[in-house]
Amino acid sequence: MIKVLVIGAGAIGAFYGALLAKAGAEVSVVCRSDYNQVKQHGFIIDSHPLGRWHFTPAQVLKNAADFEGTADYILLCTKVIPALDRVALLRPAVAKNTAIVFIQNGVDIEQELLTAFPNNEVVSGLAFICCNRVGPGEILHLAYGRLALGNLPNGVSPKTAQLCELFRQSGIDGNATENIVTGRWQKCVWNAPFNPLSVLSGGLPTLDILKTQESLVRSIMQEVCNIAAASGHPLPDDIVNINIAHTYAMPPYKTSMLLDYENGQPMETEAILGNTLRAAQRLGVAAPHLESVYALMKLRELKLSD
Repeated sequence: MIKVLVIGAGAIGAFYGALLAKAGAEVSVVCRSDYNQVKQHGFIIDSHPLGRWHFTPAQVLKNAADFEGTADYILLCTKVIPALDRVALLRPAVAKNTAIVFIQNGVDIEQELLTAFPNNEVVSGLAFICCNRVGPGEILHLAYGRLALGNLPNGVSPKTAQLCELFRQSGIDGNATENIVTGRWQKCVWNAPFNPLSVLSGGLPTLDILKTQESLVRSIMQEVCNIAAASGHPLPDDIVNINIAHTYAMPPYKTSMLLDYENGQPMETEAILGNTLRAAQRLGVAAPHLESVYALMKLRELKLSD
């Protein structure tokens, strides 16, 4: 049986872990904030497209060092924030043949893991999903769910293809992609405007932001496209229009950054905005809208740390 360890069993980790369990994998989780609830009762997954079900992990742990057995895959689904040492979280459970799969937001976040684990497969994962944790051990999946996976620096290994097949068996679209770094820039096109604007607007859902500030959203998206192209990852010409159309079509949604802000948690400002801007500066690409949004987010973070 394929053994999977999920580190960071929040909305994303619990949802995709539950899907792998549905497909027949033995799935264990490392979770801290909901440990007692999940240890006793498991997870409730309430998915609008897929139905409602109960997910009981094989092992519920506070630390990866407590994992019994050898993981074929480790899914790292934590936030990417400066205070969190991703390598330290992973290292105790990484064995010789363990594939490390990080399903996380942001650009330019790969090298740290490639450097730390040079002898393991490192797989970059992108979740295109509306999914929130609505209570201890309770996950609400509103829409979408497509997962893109690809090896770093590029390509698709048999192990990655196998993982995609497991996700497809569970009822979602699991795509293997040869150029996952390009895909990471593609996801940033949506994240860069909507995550920070949801916070800066005082908590507006995505649809309200788009209806009133579509021009600003488009400007930020275009700047990300310009930076991606200069980085050697040109994106499709129609990607801005596609993202706008998809956002109009999806249910009003609170972004992950907004939920973090409302809960007083650190936000992924650096992974999503800071890294994008630093790439722009290295490459000499103008990004005035991104610069303004990033500056305002740093001020909002000061407020959060009061």
